[in-house]
Amino acid sequence: MDMKAAGCGGVVDLRYPFTGRWLVQNSPANRVPSHGTTVFATSYAIDFVPVGDTHRTAPVTFGTLLRPEPPEKFPGFGRPVLAPADGAVVAVHDSEPDHAAYRGLPSLRYALTQSRRAAAGWTALAGNYVVLESGGAFIVLCHLQQGSVMPSAGQRVRAGELLGRCGNSGNSTEPHLHIQAINTPDIERASAVQMRFKGSLPRNGQIVEIGEQARAI
Repeated sequence: MDMKAAGCGGVVDLRYPFTGRWLVQNSPANRVPSHGTTVFATSYAIDFVPVGDTHRTAPVTFGTLLRPEPPEKFPGFGRPVLAPADGAVVAVHDSEPDHAAYRGLPSLRYALTQSRRAAAGWTALAGNYVVLESGGAFIVLCHLQQGSVMPSAGQRVRAGELLGRCGNSGNSTEPHLHIQAINTPDIERASAVQMRFKGSLPRNGQIVEIGEQARAI
């Protein structure tokens, strides 16, 4: 990982933490703060939504508009999440359940409860997560599948190593990966650090496709 003064507001350069096709959402390439808030140092956070061969998530049906859907319906649920850099695991959380996905009218009802989750604290928003320290920056990967986190705190990992699987835990309307970089593992006091992926930052709506051979480079 190439990191330029990350603790002083620099930019951390990572590898994409996955293979396959992923849709970019809430990218800081489009706006900052990317998620509409600076709470929990999310100013430069980015979301990746796994998609299938048609560049879409689960098909939208009439039922989608009326009721929650099981996360297993989505093509990326359980997809591997990989270490974006060499480093040391400083924190993990793996016990939050994967809840239903919410689209259509259910997503509106779910949005009304977001303030309650924010008030409950970081874990209620992040769900299951891994925090990886590399070169002075702390990389946080969130919404992982319950029971899928592989490393333990204190363990060193290499870029490309399996960290866990894409889930729907925490503040999530469908299975996806939220990733952000911060300057301290204390999320209550952390400042956001800007990220790049292999030297660039994808924009909202872009499909990032990483093959197995490309990921190994």
